[in-house]
Amino acid sequence: MKSAYELAMERLEKKAPSVALTAEQKAQIAEIDSTFKARIAERDLFLKEQIGKAREAGNLEEADTLQKQLTIDLRRLQEDAEAKKEKLRATFSA
Repeated sequence: MKSAYELAMERLEKKAPSVALTAEQKAQIAEIDSTFKARIAERDLFLKEQIGKAREAGNLEEADTLQKQLTIDLRRLQEDAEAKKEKLRATFSA
C-alpha cells in the first residue's frame, strides 16, 4: 500500500516528468549559480560598507535607505539567476 506522499509524487511525475540533465547542462547551471553568487557577494560587500560608513557618520536615515536597497538588490539578483536558469532549462527539454 502506497502512502499519500508516494501517490502525490506519482501524479506529479505524470503531469511534469523530471528531466535528467547531462553533465554539460549541470555545468551550465552551475556557471549561472557561480556568476550570480559572485554578483550577490560583490553587491553585499559594497552596500554593507556604505551602510557602515553611514552609521559611523551618524546618518541613520541613509543607512536604513541603503539597507532597503541591499535587500531589493539581493532579491532582484536572485530572481534574475532563477529566471536565467529556468530559461536555460527550457532549452534542455525542447
